[in-house]
Amino acid sequence: MFGFHDANFALVLFEIARDAKSLVKHLLVADVTKRYGCLRNGANDIKNHRWFKNLDWFKLSQKKLPTPFIPQVGRPGDTSNFTEYPDSDGLPAEVSKREDPFIDW
Repeated sequence: MFGFHDANFALVLFEIARDAKSLVKHLLVADVTKRYGCLRNGANDIKNHRWFKNLDWFKLSQKKLPTPFIPQVGRPGDTSNFTEYPDSDGLPAEVSKREDPFIDW
């Protein structure tokens, strides 16, 4: 098992972040002709992305993978596993380019 100060742990976190960022960038391409899922290979472009390199798609389709988390649900419609947020009436404040966390995406 990795510890927070373990160099291997840091490398694993870096790889996860890099792979996640890559997948999100490919899914959020504004030009539909270049977006993952819309290319010649369709959903296979997404399924073959390195983010999913250790996922067994066949086992997933057969519902043979162990569930990583099972939430406690008290009744149908139970939303206790979700954080409550107040409704907003307006648009969010504009973020300057200098403060934009996604500027390098």
